[in-house]
Formats: sequence, C-alpha cells, structure tokens
Amino acid sequence: MASEPVPDGDQPYDERVVVDLLPVLRRVVGARIKDPHTVDDLVQETLARLMSTSRRIDPDKLHHYAAVTARHVVASYAERNDRARKRAHLLAEAEDVEPPTDGLLRQEDGEFVSAALAQLSAADRDLLVAHEVHGADTSTMAAERGSTPGAVAARLSRARASLRVEYLLVAEGAVPPTDRCRPVLRALSSGGRRRQRELDVNGHLLACTTCAQLADRLFERRGRPAEEDGVVRVQVSRDADVVTARQQGREAAARAGFSLSDQTLIATAISEISRNIVKFAERGEVTVSLVSEDGRQGISVVARDVGPGIANPEEALRDGYSTYHGLGLGLPGARRLMDTFLLRSVPGEGTTVTMEKWLP
Repeated sequence: MASEPVPDGDQPYDERVVVDLLPVLRRVVGARIKDPHTVDDLVQETLARLMSTSRRIDPDKLHHYAAVTARHVVASYAERNDRARKRAHLLAEAEDVEPPTDGLLRQEDGEFVSAALAQLSAADRDLLVAHEVHGADTSTMAAERGSTPGAVAARLSRARASLRVEYLLVAEGAVPPTDRCRPVLRALSSGGRRRQRELDVNGHLLACTTCAQLADRLFERRGRPAEEDGVVRVQVSRDADVVTARQQGREAAARAGFSLSDQTLIATAISEISRNIVKFAERGEVTVSLVSEDGRQGISVVARDVGPGIANPEEALRDGYSTYHGLGLGLPGARRLMDTFLLRSVPGEGTTVTMEKWLP
C-alpha cells in the first residue's frame, strides 16, 4: 500500500535523514557497550526515538541531538542492569540437598504417565510398554506383529508424540475445547511439517488459547523462532518476542543483500508491528521470508494476531494516530519504511499486516 499524499504545508519526511546517522549512533553506543547484540538493540531503540521526534529538531542540530539521545539510551540500559544486579541477592540459591517433596513429585509424575497411557489405543500402549519397559527391539516387535522394523519405529514415534500430548493434558489439567486440538498438538509433538500444514496448525494456535499455552509447554519454544523452508516464524506475546522478531528480520534482510541502512529500516518496521501485537492483541505471529518477483529480490513480513481488531484502519494509518503514549512510530511509520504495506482487520477477530521491501 503506497503512502497517502501529504497535505500542502506538511512536507513529506524522509526517514533516511535519520538512518544516515547510523554510523554516529553505532560509534556512540559501541564506545560504551561491547556486546554486539546489545549494541544492535540500543541503536534500534535510539533510531525509533529519533524518528518519532526529529521532525521537530532543527536539521543543523540533528547530528548533536542523535548523539545525546544515544548516550541517554545507553545510560538507561546501564541503570536497568545496575538495578538488576542490586536485586540479585534476593533470588533463592539452588540447593544440592534433594527437597523432601521430590519423592511426592516423582509419585505424582508416575500417576500422570499412567493416566496418559490410558488415553492411548491398546496397540500403541502395548508397543510403548514392550519397547520402553521390557526393552524389546524393533526387529523383535516387527517379527511378532508381522510387520517391518521401519514401520514399527514409525509407529513408536507417533505413539511417543501422542503420549507427550496426553501427559501434558493430564499434568496441566487441560481439557481440549475442540476436536481439532488433539490432532494439532500431536502434529506439533511429532514435528510432522506436512501434517502441520494440512491442519493449519499456526492458524489454530492463534485462535485457540488452550493449545497456544500447551504448545509453549510442549516445546518450550517461546523466544525460539521456528524455521521451515526458509520461512521464519516468531510467536509474539511479550516484549522479548518483539526483540526476537526484530533480530530475525534483520538477519533475513542481511541474507537477502540489503544494506545496513535498509536492514535497520526493515527491523524498525517489524518492531512497530510486533509491538502492536504485544500491546493490543492476546497473541500473534510474525513471519519473515525472502521473496522474488519479476527478477527482483526482497523480503516479506506478515504479522497476524488474535485481538480486538481495528475499527477504522484508514484512521490507524494516518500520521500522528496513536491509541497509546509511547515513542514508537506505529503503523504509519512502518508503512513509510517499507515499499508495500497492506492492513486487513476484522473487529473482534484480529489484524493481519503484510509488508514487503525490495532490493534496488
């Protein structure tokens, strides 16, 4: 979606004026911070602040203002770290002595396993017990069942995936709200990509709170992007996920051959749409992929969420529009940073933002 014409008297603003200051920002931050990932994060934060305020700054003073802003961002980061260090002693130390409750926990865990096994089919249950408890190998089990070792191994893998799901359901005391929940969770547990696509697992996780929570426990995947066929998916529900999405976007842009300045623009746009998910939606997902079209190479970013939706998308894309007080650029800023931008929203269901940027 192209940017709308700017009314007379309000001249268009080129974010590249600020982006050209990136070497200055990196030099100021890098002189005080040594970790390269932290430098990237702080430069990104400084850039967002500059873009939200630089229209009001005299162009001749922008260079000085950028350096001062970068120093303030570094100082705030150092202050947060200092507070964390001072409070570190409040954390409980790990004990080498086994707590007396561990025996009860092991007993409870055994009960969970028994309850989970009871939910499997008799054939899967017998197969797991023979292999895991009695130590039977796949060749022996295949001969007893008139099958092949490969088929038995595949059946064992599916049975283990189902057992993990049932164990989690019992341990969490969760009741799947729909008939799709168990197949979706089993597809996630087994790691079968084709089955996950057939079931539209990602769409189901966005719509089903129960499965979304169980999936996080099943894989402990929060903060770890999943990658499939060059497409990176980042589950977004908290501030740390915004950082992950931004980093993944920057890395993808670097692989595509974008300049450092364009990598920063892309990462900033991803930050803005990811931050919107955290602030306004229950949860969401950001997908980053490399694309090609008519001989051009570029990057595509799709962010979708399950949230209240946007009643008036046109107003939300108007410069200056904001439903919260913050330093971000919002949707209008993200649109200006990318070559194409499409916003689709259904009140009460959620919002999808699709953005693309192309190499020159």
